[in-house]
Amino acid sequence: MKKILIMIASCMLLAAGCGKSEAVSSADQKIKVGIMLSDVGLGDQSFSDSAFAGLVKSRDELGILFDYRELEKTGTYEKGITELVEEGNDLVVGLGFMVQEDLEKAAKKYPDQQFLLIDAVSESENITSVTFKEDEGSFLAGVVAAMASKTNTIGFIGGADVPLINKFADGFAEGARTIKPEIVIYTEYANDFGNDIKGGVMADSMIKRKADVLYAAAGFTGAGVLKAAQDSGVYAIGVDSDQYFYAEKAVVTSMMKNVDIGIFQLLKDYVKKQELPEGHIELGVKDNGVQLAPIRVLSLTEQQQKTLDQWKQKLAESN
Repeated sequence: MKKILIMIASCMLLAAGCGKSEAVSSADQKIKVGIMLSDVGLGDQSFSDSAFAGLVKSRDELGILFDYRELEKTGTYEKGITELVEEGNDLVVGLGFMVQEDLEKAAKKYPDQQFLLIDAVSESENITSVTFKEDEGSFLAGVVAAMASKTNTIGFIGGADVPLINKFADGFAEGARTIKPEIVIYTEYANDFGNDIKGGVMADSMIKRKADVLYAAAGFTGAGVLKAAQDSGVYAIGVDSDQYFYAEKAVVTSMMKNVDIGIFQLLKDYVKKQELPEGHIELGVKDNGVQLAPIRVLSLTEQQQKTLDQWKQKLAESN
């Protein structure tokens, strides 16, 4: 009897061991992705949160595993990126133009590692770059802003005076002027993507100068712009994600930069092929890379809606 019990126990341990081995093997076979988030990190209510949502969707629908780092905890982008490489991620993502320099250092140090850079373009062979046509989405935001403005004065607040954010500002101005060529457009830069109080102060200044529609491309600083617009009874346009729920009485629409969709589609292909496309990928209106959130708070006339739809079509066909 004792021998039988020992044999049964041994078989149970063997079976348990096999089950554990299979589980570990299954986990090892999953694609592992690590992301170094942009400067503000999670809770910015726009860019980083959108990218994170894309990874969550990829985990739930594609079965990937993912990890992330935030600048607040790592101190430098380089440290966070290095940690993600050394913990064995198949793909390491750098989110934002500010990550580029340190991501390129890592790409040189780890030539066999695959990297993905979002919002900037790198020449490194093992970095795939993804950018968005923010000027196209911002053009449509400008069209809506001009239609909504009663004072013929609108405002743009950017997080930094750099080429990427200039694309938002330039597209916004161009779109607005197709509707009202003489419209007044204030353009200012906060030099801060994480200060909602500063965003509110800048918004108040523009409102005092009769701006009645405000558009911000400034991360969490932009959240302050939206709230200030609501407090003052004027309109606002969100950015990166649908920000209506942050100021439901003010946000007419949002220029959605679909970082979540872009990440999900790339990872969907990566899971199938085990590799990323080389070089630079650019996503615009045609690719569903940028779009406007639903129009809320106000109603466009039939003619205004027709004009907006025509511009959407023109942008989609211009690629």
